[in-house]
This record gives sequence, structure tokens and C-alpha cells, in this order.
Amino acid sequence: MAGNTFGQSFRITTAGESHGPANVVIIDGVPAGIPLCEEDLLVDLNRRKPGQSKIVTQRKEDDHPEILSGVFEGRTTGTSLAILIRNQDQRSKDYSNIKELYRPGHADYTFDAKYGFRDYRGGGRSSARETTVRVAAGVVAKKLIEQEFGGKVIGYVSQVGDINADIDDPASITLDMVEQLEDGSPNIVRCPDYDAAAKMVSLIEEVRKEGDSIGGAAEIVATGVPAGLGEPVFDKIKADFAKALFSLPAVLGVEYGIGFGCVTMRGSQNNDIFNAQKGAEGKPEVYTTSNNHGGMLGGITSGMPIILRAAVKPTSSLPIEQPTINQQGEPATIQTRGRHDPCLLPRFIPMAEAMIAIVLADHWLRWKGQRSLD
Repeated sequence: MAGNTFGQSFRITTAGESHGPANVVIIDGVPAGIPLCEEDLLVDLNRRKPGQSKIVTQRKEDDHPEILSGVFEGRTTGTSLAILIRNQDQRSKDYSNIKELYRPGHADYTFDAKYGFRDYRGGGRSSARETTVRVAAGVVAKKLIEQEFGGKVIGYVSQVGDINADIDDPASITLDMVEQLEDGSPNIVRCPDYDAAAKMVSLIEEVRKEGDSIGGAAEIVATGVPAGLGEPVFDKIKADFAKALFSLPAVLGVEYGIGFGCVTMRGSQNNDIFNAQKGAEGKPEVYTTSNNHGGMLGGITSGMPIILRAAVKPTSSLPIEQPTINQQGEPATIQTRGRHDPCLLPRFIPMAEAMIAIVLADHWLRWKGQRSLD
């Protein structure tokens, strides 16, 4: 009922709010023996944290993780793994003037409708601050899938406003291409098409100066994933990917493979043709000559790269004045103080990667439990 747990064999449960003392995740199902330390978690947490560039919120958080249980002498023990990340730079007073008002685009009204009470400081549980510990859990999941089957998950910004990246082969994108420009400087918008990246940064700066925000899209690619993962009919892996991405704040749309591009195609155009080559021990290695299906058929992985896209809305918190109502239903105006991203996409990428990795880790462990002993 509470909705704070995700996954079955690899299961995460999170707790915490934007302006509370900390956020915490408990991960069940982590196999024993995976090398893990707090420094490992910092790699992706630093990609997600605020204050990392001029085009994101300037809230300052170290986001230093504390591993409370489940690790001994640098390796996971197989027992529940608990990770805590403390909040350090809350400014709750920034929200005191709007505690009676409903912010457009936010969950203020719906939380009141559900609970009859809400934490108005930065959105409370609905804040993206909660995703810190999801990113930490995603690091563990990434380690598991890389160790077990060589799986990798890479996300990048594919669109900001009307600026689209030109990516020929999503499966060829590397973390270095996402994080660095050709001269080695930080790629602050995380778009591997560097010409488009420069235009995206300019657009984000433009809307920020206007007191506004801009939306966009992220693409997440998983490679090295074997065929056979997924649990028809209700736990098809595409369904779990969709739930994972939709569970993140600000996601308004999810598609995979050719996505909505299929609506104008004929079956003969959309179908991916099977082929095979000899693999290890003479067994055929099956592949398709195209990948309109985005690595999933019948809700089960096909062995081709998994390609997903998420549409992310513009940041709802704006310093410009907007009309609204208060809790009594009376007309009012609102300006949201505090520090907010003019575009959510650059910091969204490690969040999306984490959720996709968690789904893959979960379905891998479920698949292993179903295989015959021979």
C-alpha cells in the first residue's frame, strides 16, 4: 500500500524527504561477495548532485553516502544493504510563504487530497531529493549486472526544447562521451552530440535568465543484456522499465525502440529480421538486422541493445509570478523561492540509469532462479 518498495528478487525500499535529516535505502537480494565501498557510490552520486555546473540548481550537498549494513571487509555480505545520505543545505524558510498555496505543476494539491496533510518544504516526499538513494542503489545494481553478464547502462540527453541530438548508434555511446567534451572539459548538459550540446546549454541559460524552465528527453541504453529476461504477462521487462522510469519525478512519457514511430509504419517495415551466427560450442547466436523492437519482444529481452527514451517536463518551480489558489480555494499568486534546475535533464541521467540497472538486476536474479539445474 505504501508504495516505497520496488523490485522482487533485487528489492529497494526508500525513505526520506527533501528537507528531512536524511534519505535512506535498504536493498534486499544483493548477492554476497560484490566489491563495494562508499567511494564506489560517489561516482554516480557526484553526477546527480546539485551545484555541479552553472545550468543546475545551486543547492550545495556533498551527498556523501554512509553504508550502514550489508558490507564487510569491502564486500557485500548477502544480507540487507542499507545506505544513508544526509541532507545538509536545506532552506526550509524559502517555502514558508507558500505553505498554504498550491504550486502549479507540483504535487501539493494531490498530496493534500491523498493524506489531508503534507510537508510543504520543497515538496517533501515528492521531491527529487529522494532519488539520491536510488542512484546509490543503482550503483550496486550496475556492479551486479556487469559482474554477472557484462551488462552496462548508459544514459544521455537526446533533446532539450526543440534541439535534438544526432546520434547514429545509441549502443556506441560511452560514459566518457556523455561526461566530457572533445577537449576534456565537462559536458555539463550530458549530450554526446557536442554541437547540439552547446546549443542546449545556451538555451538553458536563456530560459534561466527569463525565470523560466525547459523540458527535454533522455535516452537510456543497456548493452550486453542476454536474451530471456522478463516475466510475462504482468511483469514484462518493458512494463517494469516503464514503471521504473515513470516512478522518477517529472517523467511524462516513456517509449522504447522505434516507439511512436511505429504508428506510420507497415508491418514489413517495422519487423526486425532474425539472423544467426555460430557461437560458443556451436550454439547459434541470434540477432536481428535492425532494432525497431528496442531489445525486447513479448516483454522478454532479445539480446539486442535495450533502448528507452523518457520525456522530462520543464521544472515546475519558477521565480516568475503565476496564478494559483490556496488551500481554501481562493485565488492567489505565487512565486517559488529556493534553488531549482532550469532544466532537469543533466541531473536526470544518473537517476534514469539507476532505475534501469535496478530492473535488470532484479530480472537477472529472477531468471537465475527459474533455470534448470542442468
